[in-house]
Amino acid sequence: MFEFHIDKKRYFEMQQENAEEYVIPFIENKFLLHPGTRVLEIGCGEGGVLAAFIKKGCIGVGVELHEQRLQLANELLKNEIEQGKIKFIASDIYKVHEQDLGGRFDVIVMKDVIEHIHDQKKLLQRLHDLLLPDGVIFFGFPPWQMPFGGHQQMCRGKLGKTPYIHLLPRKMYKWLLEKFNEPTEEFLEIKDTGISIERFERIVKQTNYKVINKIHYLINPIYKYKFGWKARKQLPVLKSIPYIRDYFTTCVYYLITQQR
Repeated sequence: MFEFHIDKKRYFEMQQENAEEYVIPFIENKFLLHPGTRVLEIGCGEGGVLAAFIKKGCIGVGVELHEQRLQLANELLKNEIEQGKIKFIASDIYKVHEQDLGGRFDVIVMKDVIEHIHDQKKLLQRLHDLLLPDGVIFFGFPPWQMPFGGHQQMCRGKLGKTPYIHLLPRKMYKWLLEKFNEPTEEFLEIKDTGISIERFERIVKQTNYKVINKIHYLINPIYKYKFGWKARKQLPVLKSIPYIRDYFTTCVYYLITQQR
């Protein structure tokens, strides 16, 4: 487990910096942000990503299932909350209504979230109800087959540095997690919900969206904080090979919008 997974304030800062340097420029390549742009982040955690949008003059709403994670968000962004620039809601995204959110959004952000969702197709269908007609949705996630696609870096022991172990058969993987006293159900849930590049693109089409921008990374931008590695886009040749690319692509960014 990395130090910033424990130090939540540092994790907030890391997420904000990463969003400023990579996420927002990626979005603005196709969709310019301006003062007053309404941004919804689903699975906002401590609010670091959303804070970067607020610095651009956007109006933010963060929805987080785990209420305890919003305690730090409310503390670090107290002034912005009081100024009406941002608000946080502790809820399941399926249980909040448009009026609770103050209307629909220009931008919806889901960073490192979709790989934890059980019915991803249902989620994308739900987002139609929250997105303005010309709005966009950002997704950033690690393909399931990549070396640490099972989030085993969160393990407390030796498994945290072992690549590809999440691809073992379920029974064998469960046995290994139990042997090393790791939270078995948490990691098995990720095994059940992990998503590939191919399945994501297929779901996008099935739910009446289209991709308007994408980047596949050989080196995830967030690895700057984990390993001190510089972000590096996937090699063009490898990016063009379906399924094989998933094993060597540590992160993908997608921007989608509604089909017309």
